[in-house]
Amino acid sequence: MERRAYLYMHIAIVLWGFTAIFGKLISLDEGLLVWYRMLISSITTGVYLYFSRGFQFPTRNQLIHLSGIGTLITLHWITFYGAIKASNVSVAISCFSTVAVFTALLEPMLSGKLPRWRELLLGITVALGVYVIFSGSEIHGKGIVLSLASALLASLFTIFNKRISRTHSPGMISFIELGTGFIFLSLCLPIWFSINNSGFAIPDSNDFIYLFLLSAICTTLAFTLSLKALQHVNAFTMNLSVNLEPLYSIVLAMILFQEHELLGLRFYVGSAIILAAVVFHGIITLRAIRAKAD
Repeated sequence: MERRAYLYMHIAIVLWGFTAIFGKLISLDEGLLVWYRMLISSITTGVYLYFSRGFQFPTRNQLIHLSGIGTLITLHWITFYGAIKASNVSVAISCFSTVAVFTALLEPMLSGKLPRWRELLLGITVALGVYVIFSGSEIHGKGIVLSLASALLASLFTIFNKRISRTHSPGMISFIELGTGFIFLSLCLPIWFSINNSGFAIPDSNDFIYLFLLSAICTTLAFTLSLKALQHVNAFTMNLSVNLEPLYSIVLAMILFQEHELLGLRFYVGSAIILAAVVFHGIITLRAIRAKAD
């Protein structure tokens, strides 16, 4: 089962690598993009549960817990796509790599423990990488801030999902979180339209195709696979492995959008610092796990 969990995890990560690309291709603003994504994802997940007969009614406390996580997911997606639209895929994704750092710091703290010294050192190193990117990309400042906020939110919902994934089926968790997230965002849309001086829009044919692929494949399928994986791997391992996602997204963005022409040396130096720090920490963690097993 553990090998299968790692397979599920990496398939989900490959699919997630396309989410930023679709976010760039879809012309809707981030609020409506996420609203349609959660609507379509909720429907496709519900269809999956109907035919698989995998739905289990949660208790009231569990429903409240899952609804809270659904809200975190909604806010994570809005800040994530907001970062892409405010800057570009490469800058947003590079800063989003900090999700592993936030997890390394927050997971022990939420369990009543203090982070270890290497987690703190990792955080300082990654902060340096973000600073290097920011100092050379002042025009992308808003995108960098939104991306860091998105990474923080992603870390939180992964940690909380890890705790509840042990007692409920992945499909049921996905359905309730996506459904309650959709309801939350629907209630907030009037405020969103007022703040952004915009209104409701129907996606054109291209946007609809991209939205369906983003929702059914990169969300419903990937989300369910990731939750199945979380039943056998810890949250840090999941978020550490998710750092492969930026590589897929950045390469795709460079091929599809020629973003390499818009990025300077500081971007590559800063991104290298972030990824090197996270990979180095992963190697240390893996060695510690092997030593404990021996």
